Amino acid sequence: MDQAELSPVNGSRVWRGPDTTARSDEWTHELSVTEIAELDEAVAQILSRGLDVLDIRKENFIIPELGRTLRRIQDILQNGFGFSLLRGIPVERYDIRQAAIAYFGIGAHLGEAVSQNAKGHALGHVYNLGFDPTLPTARGYQSANKLNFHTDPTDLVGLMCLRKAKSGGLSSIVSAGTVYNTMLEQRPDLVQVLTETLYRDRRGEVPEGREPWYRFPVFNFHEGRLTTNYVRSTIEKAQRFPDVPRLTDLQREAFALIEKTTADPDLYLNMSFEPGDVQVLNNHYILHSRTAYEDYPEPERRRHLLRLWLACDEGPTLPAPYYEFMDKTASGRPNGYLMPGVTLTAPLDAEDGGPGASEQRLADAAV
Repeated sequence: MDQAELSPVNGSRVWRGPDTTARSDEWTHELSVTEIAELDEAVAQILSRGLDVLDIRKENFIIPELGRTLRRIQDILQNGFGFSLLRGIPVERYDIRQAAIAYFGIGAHLGEAVSQNAKGHALGHVYNLGFDPTLPTARGYQSANKLNFHTDPTDLVGLMCLRKAKSGGLSSIVSAGTVYNTMLEQRPDLVQVLTETLYRDRRGEVPEGREPWYRFPVFNFHEGRLTTNYVRSTIEKAQRFPDVPRLTDLQREAFALIEKTTADPDLYLNMSFEPGDVQVLNNHYILHSRTAYEDYPEPERRRHLLRLWLACDEGPTLPAPYYEFMDKTASGRPNGYLMPGVTLTAPLDAEDGGPGASEQRLADAAV
Protein backbone atom coordinates (compact mmCIF):
# COMPACT_ATOMS: atom_id res chain seq x y z
CA MET A 1 0.00 0.00 0.00
CA ASP A 2 1.41 3.40 -1.01
CA GLN A 3 1.95 6.01 1.67
CA ALA A 4 -0.50 8.30 -0.14
CA GLU A 5 -3.21 5.63 0.25
CA LEU A 6 -2.78 5.25 4.00
CA SER A 7 -5.66 6.76 5.94
CA PRO A 8 -6.91 6.63 9.54
CA VAL A 9 -9.11 3.76 10.71
CA ASN A 10 -12.19 4.20 12.86
CA GLY A 11 -14.90 2.30 14.68
CA SER A 12 -15.45 0.71 18.09
CA ARG A 13 -12.02 -0.95 18.02
CA VAL A 14 -10.31 2.46 18.04
CA TRP A 15 -10.31 3.58 21.67
CA ARG A 16 -8.19 5.29 24.33
CA GLY A 17 -7.51 3.66 27.67
CA PRO A 18 -8.75 6.31 30.13
CA ASP A 19 -12.04 6.71 28.21
CA THR A 20 -12.53 2.96 28.00
CA THR A 21 -11.75 2.44 31.68
CA ALA A 22 -14.68 4.70 32.48
CA ARG A 23 -16.90 2.37 30.42
CA SER A 24 -15.80 -0.85 32.14
CA ASP A 25 -19.39 -2.00 32.64
CA GLU A 26 -19.57 -2.43 28.84
CA TRP A 27 -16.69 -4.93 28.66
CA THR A 28 -16.78 -6.56 32.12
CA HIS A 29 -19.20 -9.30 33.16
CA GLU A 30 -19.52 -10.74 36.67
CA LEU A 31 -20.89 -14.28 36.64
CA SER A 32 -24.35 -14.63 38.15
CA VAL A 33 -25.32 -17.31 40.67
CA THR A 34 -27.11 -19.15 37.85
CA GLU A 35 -24.07 -19.00 35.56
CA ILE A 36 -21.78 -20.34 38.29
CA ALA A 37 -24.22 -23.19 38.96
CA GLU A 38 -24.26 -24.02 35.25
CA LEU A 39 -20.46 -24.02 35.17
CA ASP A 40 -20.26 -26.31 38.21
CA GLU A 41 -22.73 -28.74 36.64
CA ALA A 42 -20.93 -28.73 33.27
CA VAL A 43 -17.59 -29.48 34.98
CA ALA A 44 -19.21 -32.29 37.00
CA GLN A 45 -20.68 -33.79 33.81
CA ILE A 46 -17.29 -33.86 32.06
CA LEU A 47 -15.72 -35.51 35.11
CA SER A 48 -18.49 -38.08 35.51
CA ARG A 49 -18.17 -39.09 31.85
CA GLY A 50 -14.40 -39.49 32.19
CA LEU A 51 -13.72 -37.12 29.30
CA ASP A 52 -10.31 -35.61 28.69
CA VAL A 53 -9.97 -31.83 28.61
CA LEU A 54 -9.35 -32.06 24.86
CA ASP A 55 -12.67 -33.89 24.41
CA ILE A 56 -14.60 -30.81 25.52
CA ARG A 57 -16.75 -29.23 22.83
CA LYS A 58 -19.41 -26.55 22.85
CA GLU A 59 -21.98 -29.30 22.35
CA ASN A 60 -21.01 -31.32 25.44
CA PHE A 61 -20.31 -28.37 27.74
CA ILE A 62 -23.87 -27.23 28.45
CA ILE A 63 -24.08 -23.71 29.91
CA PRO A 64 -27.28 -22.07 28.53
CA GLU A 65 -27.25 -18.71 30.32
CA LEU A 66 -23.47 -18.39 30.39
CA GLY A 67 -23.45 -19.42 26.73
CA ARG A 68 -25.66 -16.44 25.91
CA THR A 69 -23.23 -14.21 27.82
CA LEU A 70 -20.33 -15.64 25.82
CA ARG A 71 -22.14 -14.90 22.56
CA ARG A 72 -22.41 -11.28 23.67
CA ILE A 73 -18.71 -11.32 24.54
CA GLN A 74 -17.93 -12.72 21.08
CA ASP A 75 -19.69 -9.71 19.54
CA ILE A 76 -17.60 -7.36 21.71
CA LEU A 77 -14.43 -9.16 20.62
CA GLN A 78 -15.22 -8.99 16.90
CA ASN A 79 -17.27 -5.82 16.53
CA GLY A 80 -16.73 -3.82 19.71
CA PHE A 81 -13.74 -2.95 21.88
CA GLY A 82 -11.89 -6.15 20.89
CA PHE A 83 -11.47 -7.31 24.50
CA SER A 84 -13.57 -8.46 27.43
CA LEU A 85 -13.17 -9.43 31.10
CA LEU A 86 -15.23 -12.22 32.69
CA ARG A 87 -15.11 -12.35 36.49
CA GLY A 88 -16.13 -14.83 39.16
CA ILE A 89 -14.98 -18.29 38.05
CA PRO A 90 -14.86 -20.16 41.41
CA VAL A 91 -11.23 -21.26 41.08
CA GLU A 92 -10.74 -21.14 44.85
CA ARG A 93 -12.76 -24.35 45.17
CA TYR A 94 -11.62 -26.02 41.93
CA ASP A 95 -8.59 -28.27 41.71
CA ILE A 96 -6.36 -27.82 38.64
CA ARG A 97 -8.30 -30.37 36.57
CA GLN A 98 -11.66 -28.78 37.41
CA ALA A 99 -10.27 -25.32 36.63
CA ALA A 100 -8.88 -26.55 33.30
CA ILE A 101 -12.22 -28.15 32.39
CA ALA A 102 -14.16 -24.99 33.28
CA TYR A 103 -11.80 -22.78 31.30
CA PHE A 104 -11.55 -25.08 28.28
CA GLY A 105 -15.35 -25.33 28.25
CA ILE A 106 -15.73 -21.56 28.26
CA GLY A 107 -13.15 -21.37 25.47
CA ALA A 108 -15.08 -23.95 23.42
CA HIS A 109 -18.00 -21.50 23.28
CA LEU A 110 -15.71 -18.84 21.78
CA GLY A 111 -13.52 -20.83 19.38
CA GLU A 112 -11.28 -23.83 18.77
CA ALA A 113 -8.24 -24.28 21.01
CA VAL A 114 -5.03 -24.52 18.95
CA SER A 115 -1.41 -25.34 19.72
CA GLN A 116 0.62 -22.73 21.60
CA ASN A 117 4.04 -24.30 21.05
CA ALA A 118 5.92 -27.09 19.26
CA LYS A 119 4.88 -29.57 21.96
CA GLY A 120 1.24 -29.19 20.94
CA HIS A 121 0.01 -27.60 24.17
CA ALA A 122 -3.60 -26.51 23.66
CA LEU A 123 -3.74 -25.47 27.31
CA GLY A 124 -0.90 -23.17 28.31
CA HIS A 125 0.47 -22.17 31.70
CA VAL A 126 1.73 -18.62 32.21
CA TYR A 127 4.05 -19.25 35.11
CA ASN A 128 7.49 -18.05 36.14
CA LEU A 129 9.94 -20.84 35.33
CA GLY A 130 12.90 -18.46 35.59
CA PHE A 131 13.76 -18.77 31.90
CA ASP A 132 16.18 -16.35 30.27
CA PRO A 133 14.14 -14.35 27.71
CA THR A 134 17.28 -13.51 25.70
CA LEU A 135 17.66 -17.10 24.52
CA PRO A 136 16.51 -17.49 20.89
CA THR A 137 13.77 -20.03 21.70
CA ALA A 138 12.66 -18.52 25.04
CA ARG A 139 9.14 -17.18 25.52
CA GLY A 140 8.53 -14.17 27.73
CA TYR A 141 5.63 -15.69 29.64
CA GLN A 142 8.04 -18.19 31.24
CA SER A 143 9.68 -15.41 33.28
CA ALA A 144 8.57 -12.66 35.68
CA ASN A 145 10.05 -9.97 33.43
CA LYS A 146 8.16 -7.06 31.93
CA LEU A 147 6.72 -7.95 28.53
CA ASN A 148 6.69 -5.40 25.73
CA PHE A 149 3.51 -4.73 23.80
CA HIS A 150 2.91 -7.48 21.25
CA THR A 151 0.27 -9.70 19.68
CA ASP A 152 -0.11 -13.47 19.74
CA PRO A 153 -0.55 -15.38 16.46
CA THR A 154 -4.14 -16.62 16.72
CA ASP A 155 -7.56 -14.99 16.52
CA LEU A 156 -8.19 -14.82 20.27
CA VAL A 157 -6.00 -15.16 23.36
CA GLY A 158 -7.56 -15.88 26.73
CA LEU A 159 -6.02 -15.82 30.20
CA MET A 160 -7.64 -17.20 33.36
CA CYS A 161 -6.09 -16.22 36.69
CA LEU A 162 -5.62 -19.03 39.23
CA ARG A 163 -3.23 -17.11 41.48
CA LYS A 164 -1.99 -13.51 41.36
CA ALA A 165 1.57 -12.31 41.98
CA LYS A 166 2.81 -10.98 45.30
CA SER A 167 3.01 -7.60 43.56
CA GLY A 168 2.96 -6.29 39.99
CA GLY A 169 1.97 -8.30 36.93
CA LEU A 170 -0.61 -5.83 35.59
CA SER A 171 -2.05 -6.64 32.18
CA SER A 172 -1.77 -3.68 29.79
CA ILE A 173 -3.70 -3.49 26.53
CA VAL A 174 -3.92 -0.91 23.77
CA SER A 175 -6.00 -0.50 20.62
CA ALA A 176 -3.89 -1.32 17.57
CA GLY A 177 -6.08 1.03 15.54
CA THR A 178 -5.36 3.91 17.91
CA VAL A 179 -1.63 3.15 17.77
CA TYR A 180 -1.76 3.09 13.96
CA ASN A 181 -3.73 6.38 13.77
CA THR A 182 -1.39 8.13 16.22
CA MET A 183 1.69 7.00 14.31
CA LEU A 184 0.10 7.94 10.98
CA GLU A 185 -0.47 11.47 12.19
CA GLN A 186 3.14 11.80 13.37
CA ARG A 187 5.20 9.77 10.89
CA PRO A 188 3.34 8.32 7.88
CA ASP A 189 6.68 7.27 6.40
CA LEU A 190 7.30 4.92 9.35
CA VAL A 191 3.77 3.51 9.13
CA GLN A 192 4.50 2.73 5.48
CA VAL A 193 7.63 0.82 6.54
CA LEU A 194 5.48 -1.30 8.84
CA THR A 195 3.11 -2.29 6.03
CA GLU A 196 6.07 -3.90 4.26
CA THR A 197 7.64 -7.35 4.75
CA LEU A 198 9.57 -8.04 7.95
CA TYR A 199 11.45 -11.26 8.66
CA ARG A 200 10.74 -13.02 11.97
CA ASP A 201 12.31 -15.90 13.87
CA ARG A 202 10.24 -19.07 14.37
CA ARG A 203 12.24 -19.60 17.60
CA GLY A 204 13.02 -23.22 16.78
CA GLU A 205 9.37 -24.14 16.13
CA VAL A 206 9.76 -24.91 12.44
CA PRO A 207 7.08 -26.83 10.51
CA GLU A 208 8.29 -29.42 8.01
CA GLY A 209 9.42 -27.87 4.75
CA ARG A 210 9.52 -24.31 6.12
CA GLU A 211 12.42 -21.94 6.69
CA PRO A 212 13.42 -21.11 10.30
CA TRP A 213 12.01 -17.64 9.72
CA TYR A 214 8.85 -16.22 8.17
CA ARG A 215 7.77 -12.97 6.53
CA PHE A 216 5.04 -10.82 8.05
CA PRO A 217 4.27 -7.05 8.03
CA VAL A 218 3.10 -5.35 11.22
CA PHE A 219 0.15 -3.49 9.68
CA ASN A 220 -1.90 -5.61 7.27
CA PHE A 221 -4.80 -4.28 5.19
CA HIS A 222 -7.22 -6.79 3.68
CA GLU A 223 -10.74 -6.23 2.40
CA GLY A 224 -10.69 -2.72 3.82
CA ARG A 225 -9.80 -3.83 7.37
CA LEU A 226 -6.61 -3.29 9.39
CA THR A 227 -5.18 -6.23 11.32
CA THR A 228 -1.96 -5.90 13.29
CA ASN A 229 0.74 -8.40 14.27
CA TYR A 230 3.84 -7.29 16.17
CA VAL A 231 6.45 -9.14 18.22
CA ARG A 232 9.70 -7.16 18.13
CA SER A 233 11.75 -9.92 19.76
CA THR A 234 11.03 -12.33 16.90
CA ILE A 235 12.07 -9.65 14.39
CA GLU A 236 15.33 -8.92 16.20
CA LYS A 237 16.13 -12.60 16.83
CA ALA A 238 15.73 -13.37 13.11
CA GLN A 239 18.89 -11.35 12.54
CA ARG A 240 20.84 -14.41 13.72
CA PHE A 241 20.19 -15.99 10.30
CA PRO A 242 22.66 -14.81 7.64
CA ASP A 243 20.09 -15.20 4.83
CA VAL A 244 17.68 -12.74 6.46
CA PRO A 245 18.05 -9.10 5.25
CA ARG A 246 19.63 -6.78 7.81
CA LEU A 247 17.27 -4.41 9.58
CA THR A 248 17.52 -0.81 8.46
CA ASP A 249 17.76 2.28 10.64
CA LEU A 250 14.34 3.32 9.37
CA GLN A 251 12.79 0.00 10.42
CA ARG A 252 14.28 0.27 13.87
CA GLU A 253 13.02 3.85 14.10
CA ALA A 254 9.54 2.53 13.26
CA PHE A 255 9.79 -0.08 16.03
CA ALA A 256 10.84 2.62 18.49
CA LEU A 257 7.82 4.71 17.54
CA ILE A 258 5.47 1.75 18.11
CA GLU A 259 6.96 1.27 21.54
CA LYS A 260 6.80 4.97 22.40
CA THR A 261 3.18 5.13 21.25
CA THR A 262 2.01 2.03 23.10
CA ALA A 263 3.68 3.33 26.27
CA ASP A 264 1.55 6.48 26.27
CA PRO A 265 -0.74 6.38 29.37
CA ASP A 266 -3.32 8.34 27.36
CA LEU A 267 -3.66 5.30 25.09
CA TYR A 268 -3.29 2.08 27.09
CA LEU A 269 -5.52 0.47 29.70
CA ASN A 270 -4.26 -1.49 32.74
CA MET A 271 -6.04 -4.43 34.36
CA SER A 272 -5.25 -6.17 37.62
CA PHE A 273 -6.20 -9.86 37.57
CA GLU A 274 -7.91 -11.48 40.53
CA PRO A 275 -8.29 -15.26 40.89
CA GLY A 276 -11.25 -16.32 38.76
CA ASP A 277 -10.86 -13.54 36.17
CA VAL A 278 -10.83 -14.45 32.47
CA GLN A 279 -9.49 -11.85 30.01
CA VAL A 280 -10.08 -12.45 26.28
CA LEU A 281 -8.42 -10.34 23.57
CA ASN A 282 -8.77 -10.20 19.81
CA ASN A 283 -5.14 -10.38 18.64
CA HIS A 284 -5.93 -8.66 15.34
CA TYR A 285 -7.09 -5.46 17.04
CA ILE A 286 -5.33 -5.37 20.44
CA LEU A 287 -1.68 -5.29 21.52
CA HIS A 288 -0.97 -6.49 25.04
CA SER A 289 1.86 -6.42 27.56
CA ARG A 290 2.51 -7.13 31.22
CA THR A 291 4.38 -5.26 33.91
CA ALA A 292 7.17 -7.08 35.75
CA TYR A 293 6.13 -8.78 38.95
CA GLU A 294 7.46 -10.10 42.23
CA ASP A 295 6.47 -13.69 42.92
CA TYR A 296 6.09 -15.64 46.14
CA PRO A 297 9.07 -17.94 46.83
CA GLU A 298 6.86 -21.01 47.34
CA PRO A 299 6.00 -22.69 44.01
CA GLU A 300 2.45 -23.41 45.13
CA ARG A 301 1.81 -19.68 45.70
CA ARG A 302 3.38 -18.32 42.50
CA ARG A 303 1.42 -16.33 39.94
CA HIS A 304 -0.33 -18.82 37.68
CA LEU A 305 -2.54 -18.13 34.67
CA LEU A 306 -4.05 -20.64 32.26
CA ARG A 307 -3.89 -19.59 28.61
CA LEU A 308 -5.89 -20.49 25.52
CA TRP A 309 -5.24 -19.58 21.91
CA LEU A 310 -8.50 -19.81 20.01
CA ALA A 311 -9.21 -20.01 16.29
CA CYS A 312 -12.50 -18.29 15.73
CA ASP A 313 -14.82 -18.68 12.73
CA GLU A 314 -16.23 -15.22 13.42
CA GLY A 315 -12.77 -13.66 12.93
CA PRO A 316 -11.87 -11.38 10.02
CA THR A 317 -10.67 -12.68 6.67
CA LEU A 318 -6.89 -12.60 6.85
CA PRO A 319 -4.23 -11.89 4.20
CA ALA A 320 -1.69 -14.47 3.02
CA PRO A 321 1.20 -13.58 5.43
CA TYR A 322 -0.78 -15.04 8.36
CA TYR A 323 -0.59 -18.42 6.70
CA GLU A 324 3.10 -18.36 5.87
CA PHE A 325 3.63 -18.51 9.62
CA MET A 326 0.85 -20.96 10.46
CA ASP A 327 -1.24 -23.57 8.71
CA LYS A 328 -5.04 -23.50 8.78
CA THR A 329 -7.63 -25.25 10.88
CA ALA A 330 -10.29 -27.28 9.07
CA SER A 331 -12.44 -24.12 8.99
CA GLY A 332 -9.58 -22.03 7.56
CA ARG A 333 -8.39 -20.10 10.62
CA PRO A 334 -4.78 -19.74 11.92
CA ASN A 335 -3.76 -23.06 13.51
CA GLY A 336 -1.14 -21.99 16.04
CA TYR A 337 2.15 -23.85 16.31
CA LEU A 338 0.91 -27.36 15.52
CA MET A 339 3.84 -29.28 14.00
CA PRO A 340 3.56 -32.33 11.72
CA GLY A 341 3.30 -35.51 13.75
CA VAL A 342 2.56 -33.65 17.00
CA THR A 343 -0.68 -34.40 18.84
CA LEU A 344 -2.50 -31.75 20.84
CA THR A 345 -2.21 -32.10 24.62
CA ALA A 346 -3.63 -30.23 27.60
CA PRO A 347 -0.97 -30.49 30.35
CA LEU A 348 -2.13 -29.77 33.89
CA ASP A 349 1.37 -29.27 35.30
CA ALA A 350 2.69 -25.70 35.17
CA GLU A 351 6.23 -27.06 35.50
CA ASP A 352 6.06 -28.71 32.07
CA GLY A 353 8.92 -26.87 30.39
CA GLY A 354 7.27 -26.01 27.12
CA PRO A 355 9.33 -24.29 24.41
CA GLY A 356 12.90 -23.37 25.24
CA ALA A 357 13.20 -25.80 28.16
CA SER A 358 16.04 -27.83 26.66
CA GLU A 359 18.01 -24.73 25.69
CA GLN A 360 17.47 -23.24 29.15
CA ARG A 361 18.80 -26.41 30.80
CA LEU A 362 21.93 -26.20 28.64
CA ALA A 363 22.39 -22.55 29.58
CA ASP A 364 21.96 -23.34 33.28
CA ALA A 365 24.51 -26.17 33.03
CA ALA A 366 27.05 -23.77 31.53
CA VAL A 367 26.84 -21.37 34.47
